[in-house]
Amino acid sequence: MLDEGAHYEIAKDDKTSFAKTVRTCRKMLTVEPAFWTFVEYEGVEPTNNAAERALRPAVLWRKQSFGANSQAGSQFVARMMTTVTSLKAQQRSILDFLSDAVKASRHGCPAPSLLPEGD
Repeated sequence: MLDEGAHYEIAKDDKTSFAKTVRTCRKMLTVEPAFWTFVEYEGVEPTNNAAERALRPAVLWRKQSFGANSQAGSQFVARMMTTVTSLKAQQRSILDFLSDAVKASRHGCPAPSLLPEGD
């Protein structure tokens, strides 16, 4: 069906929903092998549920707080969300990590690693 949809002729500047569907079919065909990765490799899930669940707290934060007002604020939020999500996935204490990071910064020591213990 993708092949059939991709072969319809449309004008380059056509913005109709039909033309959008044809372009979507064409784009999907270019990445079609990736659709089947979960079949070829053990351990790859067929959905993106894990990624969606990981992003959900950041989405909720943005909606509740109306985002950040500066580039520095956006960068801070991105780093904190990455830190919290990584630590939760590793079942590590967020408070302990942040305390260690502040102590290291104040004493001019290297920051603690977000990599799992032993890596």
